[in-house]
Amino acid sequence: MMNDTLTSDVIGRRVEVNGEHATVHFSGIVPPVAGLWLGVEWDNPERGKHDGSHEGTVYFKCRHPTGGSFIRPNKVNFGVDFLTAVKNRYVLEDGPEEDVNEQIVIIGKKPVEAIGFDSIIKQQSQLSKLQEISLRNCAVNCAGDRGTIAKACPNIRKVDLSRNLLSSWDEVLDIADQLKHLEVLNLSENKLRFPSGSSSRTGTFPALKVLVLNRTGITWAEVLRCASGWPVLEELYLKSNDLFISERPADVLQMVKLLDLSSNQLIDENQLLLIAYLPRLEQLILSDIGISSIHFPDAGTGHKTSMFPSLQYLVVNDNQISQWPFINELDKLQSLHALSCIRNPLTEGSKEAQTTRQLIIAKIGQLKTLNKCEILPEERRGAELDYRKAFGNEWKKAGGHQDPDRNRPHEEFLRAHPRYQLLCLKYGAPEDGELQTQQPFLLKNQLLTLKVKYPNQVDQRVLEKQLPDSMTIQKVKGLLARLLKVPVSELLLSYESPKMPGREIELENDQQSLQFYSVESGDCLLVRW
Repeated sequence: MMNDTLTSDVIGRRVEVNGEHATVHFSGIVPPVAGLWLGVEWDNPERGKHDGSHEGTVYFKCRHPTGGSFIRPNKVNFGVDFLTAVKNRYVLEDGPEEDVNEQIVIIGKKPVEAIGFDSIIKQQSQLSKLQEISLRNCAVNCAGDRGTIAKACPNIRKVDLSRNLLSSWDEVLDIADQLKHLEVLNLSENKLRFPSGSSSRTGTFPALKVLVLNRTGITWAEVLRCASGWPVLEELYLKSNDLFISERPADVLQMVKLLDLSSNQLIDENQLLLIAYLPRLEQLILSDIGISSIHFPDAGTGHKTSMFPSLQYLVVNDNQISQWPFINELDKLQSLHALSCIRNPLTEGSKEAQTTRQLIIAKIGQLKTLNKCEILPEERRGAELDYRKAFGNEWKKAGGHQDPDRNRPHEEFLRAHPRYQLLCLKYGAPEDGELQTQQPFLLKNQLLTLKVKYPNQVDQRVLEKQLPDSMTIQKVKGLLARLLKVPVSELLLSYESPKMPGREIELENDQQSLQFYSVESGDCLLVRW
């Protein structure tokens, strides 16, 4: 806390009052009330009472009409230095017996009585061993005396400084310069002033691999200006900063593998193209940025883009994606293996979630994981076969034909279904007989007429059963167990299809349905025990 005799360097300082954070914009007298006042702008504008003016006089300005307050200095916490916060949190308090431990220590030639000398050595040992520390919400405001951090905590590699009272990048540098092994740094929720001019001090973090700058107010230009000091950075988190990507990174961020731009509502698809050539970018998190479309202009239908060459995992949750062309475009990404796209109009609409999942799998050929759920080979095969059938009539009307020489669907169909021709090559073009009935993944509880064979039991005759395609493998086993008087746990199921002679597909997941495995009427269940 501060008393009423306050120095003039408080302007711009970050402060805490009863758990709420604010920035000091004014220090002085506010007539007619005597005494010193601080004018602060709250991080939470609902906490304030005015916009920085009082009785017609403007003392400071706020971004929000209720963002400001006047507070007495003795009500304000200006925070502590880094090492004080570390000691407060990490140095073990000694018991009463150790506190009165007395020793005679020879310093030079003079005997000196030392109280708790063992305790001091113990504290120093504790601090020097620290490698990971969390000082979240500990009111850290500066580095403290030069060199003290390096001397006390030389081995720190990971620091969480989120939600503290740091007010400028310079204060961060004063701390980081003393932590030569620093690999992970979290500065989220510190309202920082970043370097503005080309001659400003940006600092160097020689070992830093992970940097979290969520809710710090940093701009894209400031990111690029400081990034020259992050030569080996691999993960950069920039969530909720109202970022606008204004220019392409040139010779910076070249080692970054993960970039989180979530909750920056100003970002659009054109800005994303400015970061499309980061050579090592493997994970891109774009949740809640309001995006609804994306286009890679360098690649036509059915071709791969040169953009985002290393991108393996894309997250676009909580956006405005409502059209299938967005998904089609993602198939152009040459390295994409994992996608998360939950809570979008496209995935939350009237269609069943399983149907939407199948369509996405069929449209993005190299996808291995969707919404954190692995895509098994059987699921991919089922999704692609269903997709091929579901749009078969549309394909024929567009000029598609079973004869390869006459198979020329028009451009509009190919734009809507870029992988359709490839699926026809993979599984064969859909036959007329397949296209006469409504497709299984669009029809609930379709009855399948299946043969049931017992390859290991010569004396068992072949059965024919009608089963709903929504029936789970577990329920099919239960039915067969009662029929054959064999324990369910001993039954092994697979099936074969006339369309794939010589190939047997295991039905290994008891929770999945016959439809999931693309079992169709005319197929044969194989039962072993």
